[in-house]
Amino acid sequence: MAARTTTAAPAMGAATIPGRREPPYGPRVNIAVPLIAALLATTVQAVPASAREGCGPLRVPGAAHQELTHLDDLSTAGGRTDPADWAGLTPAGLPAPTPVAGTQVDGYFPDSSTGNTNNGWAHDSQFVIRLPRRWNGGLVVTGSPGVREQYANDRAISDFALARGYAFAATDKGNTGVTFHRDGERPGDAIAEWNHRVTQLTRAARTVVARRYCRPPSRTLATGISNGGYLVRWQLENHPELYDGGVDWEGALWSARGPNLLTFLPPALAGYATGDRAAVVAAGFPAESEFLWPFHHQHYWDLTQRIYREELDPGWDGATEAGTPFCAPGTPLCDADYDYASRPAAQRTVARIALTGRIGRPLLTLHGTLDALLPIGKSSDAYADLVRAAGRGHLFRYYRVEGGTHVDSLYDAFPDRLRPLTPCHRTAFAALEGWLAGTRPPASATVPRPAVVSATECALA
Repeated sequence: MAARTTTAAPAMGAATIPGRREPPYGPRVNIAVPLIAALLATTVQAVPASAREGCGPLRVPGAAHQELTHLDDLSTAGGRTDPADWAGLTPAGLPAPTPVAGTQVDGYFPDSSTGNTNNGWAHDSQFVIRLPRRWNGGLVVTGSPGVREQYANDRAISDFALARGYAFAATDKGNTGVTFHRDGERPGDAIAEWNHRVTQLTRAARTVVARRYCRPPSRTLATGISNGGYLVRWQLENHPELYDGGVDWEGALWSARGPNLLTFLPPALAGYATGDRAAVVAAGFPAESEFLWPFHHQHYWDLTQRIYREELDPGWDGATEAGTPFCAPGTPLCDADYDYASRPAAQRTVARIALTGRIGRPLLTLHGTLDALLPIGKSSDAYADLVRAAGRGHLFRYYRVEGGTHVDSLYDAFPDRLRPLTPCHRTAFAALEGWLAGTRPPASATVPRPAVVSATECALA
């Protein structure tokens, strides 16, 4: 195996695979495409630890550990990545990525949690920074969806960004896996850390880019899927000085008053368990998405409710950790009976991580109308209302994509009913580029499902 340079930097402050954790907000296994078993061959050149590129050594500020590699191809076709991390998030028909030569920096920031085992490290707060040889002057920053790790956006976002000439940076958000709620000292700490880690990486990546190319990035863009979309919103609300704009792909909404996961998942679980279809629809899930409910009930609704309720309201079920899987309504302390409105402590915790709509930079949001995990009416529709109520509508575009659902692998299973969102994200990203250059993007709209669905094209207008 080719050698890599390792540097220790001073610390500065589908179907479920048996026996493997299944993260919420997107299966790790594409239900239509077999999981890639091993990384494709890659050419890696050893780099001396003292190597300088551009205007300084490529040390990541604040990192406890980093490894630097030169690669002939930074993309998922030949680079340093983890296919299990991004499996299931894109349609099978997505074209192969364009090879992009450059430098990659993998590492981690100081942290006490150890759920992420990528690169043979039992260490969270892992990051990846990719620096293409041919650079367009920009930087794209993202956090992982669900509780996946730092390579989760490689196929959906990194390949695309690198092909356009951007540097790319991604973080695992500081805790991973279905026991992420064990991180932190008080309720909400684990999710609050997600926001801190994206801010931390953005600042560090901007410095690394400046050292590599001898000038700071002319444009820094935030983007992400699901939980990653929530991170984009939070960053543009709380640290607009770090970014020029963002694209939010079906971001999760945390609102202290609701709606949020803890308000719509319990009634959906109860209704599904009792065969009350109307109750599931009343919880927010469109009747047209019913064909997706069995899959989501089995893989996401129950698990998601239990682990996020444990993170935000651990006292509800006492010493029990993350509730009782698939319990029947009426069972003592069953999450199907959880009542967020009667839990003021949970509401105070959610307030710590809540969104306000007060974005300070241009933001484009896209969300599928058949999302069966984060129903559009309880998620992005409600966030759009927050943005407008905050008087920031001039910075916002919202595209409701008919036939889109939460993970694009489901399009491969139901091509006659769904459409993939990956090409819509790429169109929205290009629209953001144009907006920042002076061309206003299409007005907010519901984007109809075309008669002929493509895995490569999506018109927002």
